[in-house]
Parts: sequence; structure tokens; C-alpha cells
Amino acid sequence: MKRVGEVKSSNYLLTKFQDLVDWAVNSSRANSLWPMPFGTACCAIEFMATAASRFDFARFGMERQAFSPRQADVLICAGRLPFKLAPVIRRIYDQMPQPKWVISMGACASTGGVFDNYAMVQGIDTIVPVDVYVPGCPPRPEGLLYGILLLHKKIKGESLFDAVKRREEQPLDDKGLRLPPETIDEISEPFGNSVHQFRSS
Repeated sequence: MKRVGEVKSSNYLLTKFQDLVDWAVNSSRANSLWPMPFGTACCAIEFMATAASRFDFARFGMERQAFSPRQADVLICAGRLPFKLAPVIRRIYDQMPQPKWVISMGACASTGGVFDNYAMVQGIDTIVPVDVYVPGCPPRPEGLLYGILLLHKKIKGESLFDAVKRREEQPLDDKGLRLPPETIDEISEPFGNSVHQFRSS
């Protein structure tokens, strides 16, 4: 029975608890990413331009660049990756806490680009799992910003509860490695690498 002066409001929302938790957690994750820049070539200049005042990816909650992998959420590989650096990027990725994401910026990082030779890794997805590929040689800052927005969309679509939709943090073997660090070290060792600094005899 309605009381005198009582006003009924239709401003309510029904949802599942797990959807509410996913929305809260993934929105905060997506909008506060701390990038770990790994710039090795001309793509790194475009990355710097994206972080500068004209494009300013601080608008998307990424103003705090983490130069320590322990405090980073997203690894941005900007530029070509020689085999000498393969163990280094693998080690950086392994030191990043979960959850973590990877953006491959530019043709060289994504496919080896014009450097189809024995010294270059032909796509960093053979070393670390990649979430977003940004094409271009080098891509303009707008391209990287679009890749960041695609990563936001991917993160917001993840679920903490659904085992089918849950993000696979360890996508391949039981240790979660694309290639074990020892294998990467063995592949890169004939060229010398930044871990051992020698070549095979």
C-alpha cells in the first residue's frame, strides 16, 4: 500500500555480482596501466612523441612510465629486436608481475620488418606473448594510441570468474614460457648476447 507523500523511483540497476566485480577491477586496470618502454630503434622516437605534450598518453592513465619491470603492467617493445637482446626482453617480461600485457610496436618488432636476416628476431611473439600489434614503419603516435585503446578494450572484456573467458597469463607450457630462457640464451649465444657478452668459438 502506497503511503501519502511516498515517491517511487525507477532508478535502479540489476546485475550479477561477478559482472560488477569484473567491471570494477578491469576498468581500474585498463585506466591505470604503467608502461615499461623497451625502445631499440626509430619506433622509440614515436613512442617518446606519444608520451610528450602533443599526444600525451597520460590522458589514458599512463603518465607513470615504469623503468623497473617489477612495477610495470604493459611492456611496449618499440623497434627491432636483435637476438643479442632476446634474453633481456624475456627476463624483463618474466620479472613483470601478473597480470601483464605486451604491445608490439612497429613492423620490426612484429615481423622483423626489412631486417630479414640471421641477427634479428622475426617477431617478438616467438619470445614473449603479444596482446596488441601496432603496424607501421614506424607507426605514428596516433597508431600507438589506437593500440593502447585496443588493449583497454581487451582488458575490459576479461573476466576473473569465467574459466573460459579468463585471460590465460601462461599461454603455452606449464611454466608459462614461449621459449624457456635457456633456449633463448642458446639461440642467441652464437651472436653474442647482452647476458654473457661472448660468441661461440
